Amino acid sequence: MYQFSPQSIEFQASLTAFMEQHIYPNESTYAEQLHAADNRFDYLPIMDALKARARAAGLWNLFVAPDHAEFCDHDGLSNFDYAPLAEIMGRVLWSPEVFNCNAPDTGNMEVLMKYGTEAQRQQWLTPLLNGDIRSSYAMTEPQVASSDATNIELSIRREGDQWVLNGRKWFITGAMYERCKIFIVMGKSDPDNANRHLQQTQVLVPKDTPGVELVRPLTTLGYDDAPIRHSSTRFLNNHRNTRAMNTDSQAKPRRLVFARPVVSAPAGSSGR
Repeated sequence: MYQFSPQSIEFQASLTAFMEQHIYPNESTYAEQLHAADNRFDYLPIMDALKARARAAGLWNLFVAPDHAEFCDHDGLSNFDYAPLAEIMGRVLWSPEVFNCNAPDTGNMEVLMKYGTEAQRQQWLTPLLNGDIRSSYAMTEPQVASSDATNIELSIRREGDQWVLNGRKWFITGAMYERCKIFIVMGKSDPDNANRHLQQTQVLVPKDTPGVELVRPLTTLGYDDAPIRHSSTRFLNNHRNTRAMNTDSQAKPRRLVFARPVVSAPAGSSGR
């Protein structure tokens, strides 16, 4: 029979106690602060207070795997050992952020751990690991069944030392959040490749890149999920940057391109 590691069992006990002492009693406070906020997309004071408590208690970046233990203050946890911790945190919708274990940041941080250069890790991974900023992963699109990533249509093409992105994305989790500073955007850079699983590239796009437009917030079953929220996002014709890119042919699904890209879109393109 499978058994959780001693580290996982210890974290389960500590996390359960933290939830009982600090999370459940503050659910009403969180709701009140959100309701009273001038900007529903901004951070809430209770969140920062709880994050400081969680980090001091050693309940921080619990998602990190053993292979990347150098990026956390514990020995790393396998998916099996992390699963019960995710289940405990998931009992309150907003609580994973308290422990810096919230999606999509966890996956984005793992991408940077595995494929980022040292400079990119310093610029984006370090503040993400510290909980100072948030990130988004932009894959799904309004016009195609994006659960199959081979269907995505946002185009990525290279012009000299520039990258041009054309397309729309929607239900981009966290994009509206004020602390979101970086997107990982999936698109097609090699659409004519005979292997449809080798057509994609992912681009690291700072949120303040000229041409990135947050069209509007979206709801799910009538809920806006503020302050994290989901958005419809356009990549529109605008300023161009000439910073060279770095590619890694071993990254999933085919390549990861890290740097500030050029973003543009055909005339008449509109977001939903």
